Amino acid sequence: MRISSTQAEQAVAIIRSTLGAEAAVWLFGSRTDDAKRGGDVDLYAETSLPGVLLDETVHAKIALNDLFGRSVDLVVNNHRKSRPIYQIAREEGIRLA
Repeated sequence: MRISSTQAEQAVAIIRSTLGAEAAVWLFGSRTDDAKRGGDVDLYAETSLPGVLLDETVHAKIALNDLFGRSVDLVVNNHRKSRPIYQIAREEGIRLA
């Protein structure tokens, strides 16, 4: 995993503060492979809050970009729709919380 444990903890805290205290978080994509270099940070979050809106997601993304000092792709599943990326992130990602 190519983020530090401190960054992982802080990312979870940011996501839970904006998307709900019970949010589950995974790191997925190139940052899960220690042999790769560079790249953005891909995070997947599941929340049980049905009312999670674009504003909360944008606030989390801005804070995550600041935390990592690079672009962060934040995929949020609030269980309103089913998308293939949700399954890929869960199966291939590393659960952070």
